[in-house]
Amino acid sequence: MAKTFAYEQAPRVAPDDLQHLSERVILIRRIAKVTAGGKNLRFNALVVVGDGQGAIGLGLGKASAVPDAVRKGEAVARRNLIRVRMKGDTLPHAIQTRYRASTVLLKPAVAGTGVVAGATVRAVMELAGVKDVLTKSLGNHNPINLARATMEALALLRDPQEEIERRRSAQAPAGARR
Repeated sequence: MAKTFAYEQAPRVAPDDLQHLSERVILIRRIAKVTAGGKNLRFNALVVVGDGQGAIGLGLGKASAVPDAVRKGEAVARRNLIRVRMKGDTLPHAIQTRYRASTVLLKPAVAGTGVVAGATVRAVMELAGVKDVLTKSLGNHNPINLARATMEALALLRDPQEEIERRRSAQAPAGARR
């Protein structure tokens, strides 16, 4: 049975509601499929789209030419925009997530720290609008898996106050019976 990921189930943001979406190409990879007639070359493009104010999306486009792959990746990223919960310019809490062999650790940082991250995680954080964060990538450093692990972490972020209220309301009926 395939594992479900929070990023896949997170509520989507309509790209029409957002202004000034910017994109960043994280990776362009050439793929060669060897057949009896020779090598068939194709390209993958990993694209991140964000508004810098909490909306972020990730897309992987595949095509026989680089511009087409980038265009497809951007279209997929726009369809998969999610809203990231933030506390000022940083994250509400630390989180560590894993996507396949890649693990990403994200920690909130004090104002003025900046984005301390590698290239892949930095691109996602900057386009999401996170200005102060400490990150560490563990395990495999494959850019596709790192980007997905980062998106998974951002989708799992919760506001501590909302979470406390949610847990208290879920406990209230059980506590009243005692």
